[in-house]
Amino acid sequence: MRVLGVDPGLTRCGVGVVEQVPGSRPQFVSAGVVRTAPDLDPARRLLAIEQGLMEWFAASKPDAVAVERVFAQQNLHSVTGTAQAAGVAMLLAARHGLPVVTHTPTEVKASITGSGSAGKAQVAEMVMRILRLDAPPKPADAADAVALALCHLWRGGASNRYAAAAAEAGNGVASARVQRALAATGRRGRTVGRLIPARQEVTAR
Repeated sequence: MRVLGVDPGLTRCGVGVVEQVPGSRPQFVSAGVVRTAPDLDPARRLLAIEQGLMEWFAASKPDAVAVERVFAQQNLHSVTGTAQAAGVAMLLAARHGLPVVTHTPTEVKASITGSGSAGKAQVAEMVMRILRLDAPPKPADAADAVALALCHLWRGGASNRYAAAAAEAGNGVASARVQRALAATGRRGRTVGRLIPARQEVTAR
């Protein structure tokens, strides 16, 4: 299964693609962001996000789409734009006839690190180790999108020893099994897949 993860946002919409064949470890495919200029009209920004995501859908040909579930925060202006960007991603998935799911940030963190309160840096580090990358995907929005895709692979039924280990973690602290799995991954570290070329990132001006 190939999953396209979307970390929605109006200024930077993170995108990450991961795939996994049953019985094997997840593989990194690509990651990047769709950018829009803050001074653009909101409608034009959403149009730019749609156009950018359409390129990602066409290039990666995912089997499913995972979008971060948006919650109300103190900055209502920011969360409104994020929710609008999430809606664009979900609409595109439906238009392509693809199943689309949403995962909360806590679900993603728990799935990747074993702790629902993990920070962004910890999630990015775990993404790098699990996928055997030389460095975390950049920028942070891209790493979050990759984490979303991994979360859906694991919660959607694809199983491997990393997901099973994370599921055993308790009390906000990763279990010893998680740590052993990550340590083993780090010792064998190698790059799998590639970062999306810069020319495939879309910037609205």
